[in-house]
Amino acid sequence: MGRRFEELDWRPTAMGDLVLRRRWDPVAGADVHEIKLGDDFLMSSMFTAGEVEMARLALAGSGGGPLDVAVGGLGLGFTAQAALEHTAVSSLVVVEAMPEVIDWHERGLIPAGADLAADPRCRFVHGDFFALADSASGLDPDGEARRFHAILVDIDHSPRHLLDAGHAGFYEADGLRRLARFLHPGGIFALWSDDPPDPEFSAVLGEVFADARAETVTVPNPLQDRDAANTVYLATAPAA
Repeated sequence: MGRRFEELDWRPTAMGDLVLRRRWDPVAGADVHEIKLGDDFLMSSMFTAGEVEMARLALAGSGGGPLDVAVGGLGLGFTAQAALEHTAVSSLVVVEAMPEVIDWHERGLIPAGADLAADPRCRFVHGDFFALADSASGLDPDGEARRFHAILVDIDHSPRHLLDAGHAGFYEADGLRRLARFLHPGGIFALWSDDPPDPEFSAVLGEVFADARAETVTVPNPLQDRDAANTVYLATAPAA
């Protein structure tokens, strides 16, 4: 059994105090790692099914590879870890705005960190995902505007509930078109959301991509002894 509560690290940032903590949860019967930014809970290892399912859904129809994948938002590493479990993935670029989160993974303070840092296919990039998606150089500053077979994003709570108001343009048609430049023809864009499916956002995806859908993912919630739900948006870039 772990300690009842332990603060593993605390860092002041421009967006508020960033805290990594670990606590023993008697309901789960395990240690739970949590990341908190100011008053917002960003991630909890108790609720990861949605992030894992996003990677599984995005890569399910991607063929035999080799596949180049980008992830926006490192968090506790569950999306990146799930992507690497797909044997066709040959490279994974994970873009994270907060260097502290990358540092936690590289130091092994987060359980997934040691595996991700040791996997030669995986590379952490410190950067603002939204700024890179809007740039000419793209998501991989060392990759000369390279394209990806899948881009998976888990940063904001949803397209409407943002961590920063400056992210809003990404969820509009022009922002998504700029992102789509960095997908191969037929490539997949996947987005995690904590809100129910949003028909207006689905319509915006439909303006930009050849195909778009919203999948509801059921997530066990042991704290309330019931299921909760996340949404995974999936959109396919035009074939040519």
